[in-house]
Amino acid sequence: MNEPILNHLPAEQLVLALDGVQDPGNLGTIIRIADWFGIENIICSDNTADVYSPKVVQATMGSIARVKIHYTDLYKYIKELKIDIPVYGTLLNGENIYKQTLSHNGLVIMGNEGNGISPEIAKMINHKLFIPNYPAGHPTADSLNVAIATAITCSEFRRNGN
Repeated sequence: MNEPILNHLPAEQLVLALDGVQDPGNLGTIIRIADWFGIENIICSDNTADVYSPKVVQATMGSIARVKIHYTDLYKYIKELKIDIPVYGTLLNGENIYKQTLSHNGLVIMGNEGNGISPEIAKMINHKLFIPNYPAGHPTADSLNVAIATAITCSEFRRNGN
């Protein structure tokens, strides 16, 4: 594990933050997604699964060698960010991600598989995003898997030229 990059975020980079992601398969897949989309750093809350567990390492398919993983107190980390760093998060009360102008940098928070982003972290998000289901108003699944939601979110940031 790398030391946390506290007190600064690479100003020109998009960084993922994981708030309590517990499933090793999801963590490994998210690391692989980050690698695919050119995201070099993932900040993990202290209660996120262990990056070196065998299931995580296997699920990364080698991407663990290219993405830096940092474990820290996520609340403290976000609180100490510079004021001009955008903090994004996927929430049910967010704005349609497909209608947003997304920045080239910032922190993108993804939440726990069953509980989403914790309430104390959610209060710190200044850009709330929502991945809408289709067709609108039609009954669908209750939620998306966190790794799938991460892939959609990262894809949308990159589609916007970021």
